[in-house]
Amino acid sequence: MIPDQTIRLATWNLRFDSMPDSITVSETLASLPGPLEGPKSFSNVAGEQPWSTRRVKVAQQLISKGVIIAVFQEALKRQVDDMLELLQINGQPWDYVGVGRDDGITVGEFSPIFFNTSQVQLVQFDTFWLSPTPFVPGSKFPGAGSVRICTASHLNVTTPGSSETIGFVLLNTHLDDQSEDQRQLGASLILARARYEAVKQGGPVIVTGDFNSTADGADDSGAYRIITGVKSPVPISPDFASRYAVPDGSEPDFHMVDIRGSTKALNVSGNFATFTDFIAPENSSSLTDRIDFVFGGSNGGWSSESYEVPSALSDDGILASDHRATFATLISS
Repeated sequence: MIPDQTIRLATWNLRFDSMPDSITVSETLASLPGPLEGPKSFSNVAGEQPWSTRRVKVAQQLISKGVIIAVFQEALKRQVDDMLELLQINGQPWDYVGVGRDDGITVGEFSPIFFNTSQVQLVQFDTFWLSPTPFVPGSKFPGAGSVRICTASHLNVTTPGSSETIGFVLLNTHLDDQSEDQRQLGASLILARARYEAVKQGGPVIVTGDFNSTADGADDSGAYRIITGVKSPVPISPDFASRYAVPDGSEPDFHMVDIRGSTKALNVSGNFATFTDFIAPENSSSLTDRIDFVFGGSNGGWSSESYEVPSALSDDGILASDHRATFATLISS
C-alpha cells in the first residue's frame, strides 16, 4: 500500500519588481542584521520598498514554514532567479518551471511553480494563455489589463525515507485585475483543464493563484463561482475544449473546492484577507479582499491538514509584498 504523502505549499503574489536596481542577492544578505540584533527603528508600514529589500523577507517566510512547493504570481525574470538563489542558499535542491507571459520564454511576468527536488519530481509542464486563443504565446483577452497565463504541471511527491510516490497535477495562475470577463474566461479554461487532468490522471488536482476575484463580491466573484461550480463556465476556445475533452459522463459535476473551507476551523490561522496593498495598518479593517486561493479537485485524493495566511509585515515596517502568502498543508493519498 502506498503511504499518504504530505504536501506543504505556498502561493504568493510577489508584487512585480517596480523599482529595479542592481543590488545582488549576496549584497542584500551581507547587509542583514545579526539574528540577535533588532531593527534600527520599529515602524508601522514604510510603504512599498524595492524588490532587493523585500526578497529576503519572502524567502525567510517560505523557509521558516518548511514548504516543498512555492508558487508565485507577478514574478519577473529577475525575481524568479532571485527566489531560486535564495531557496537554494541552505543547500536545498530547488528548481522551477514557468515562462514569461509576454513571449512564452522570459519576457513579462511568470506564474512559476517552484519545488524542492528532494521530495518533488517534475514529470512535465506546459503553459496556456487565458485568452480566446490559449495556445498562442502572448495572446491577450480583449479589454484585459494584461496578458494572462496558467502554468500546468504534473508532479510526483515522495516522503523522505520512502521510495513510493504519488502523482498530482498543479495549475498556477493570475487572473486579470481589470476585466471580469477575462477572469471568467480564465476560470472556465482552468476548470476544463483541471477536469481533464482529474479524469486522465485519476489523482489529486490542485489549483493555486491570485484570482483577483472574491468569493461573494457583487461584481467580481464570477471567476470564484465558476471554478467552485456555483456558476456555469463561459464558452471557451473550441481547440482547447477539443484537446482537453473527457469522455461523456466522466466527472460530470467536477469543480474545485476552496481548501480553506475544507480545513478544520482550529487549523485555520492567521488572517482572512490576502491583499493588503502597501499601506498602514496592514490589516483587514478596510481591505477585506481574499483573492488568493488554494483549491482542490472534487475528485478527491487530498485532505487539508492546515491553512494559514500570516502577515507580510515585519517590525522594521517592511512589507514583503502587497499580498500575504497563503500556506496549506495537504495530505495526498
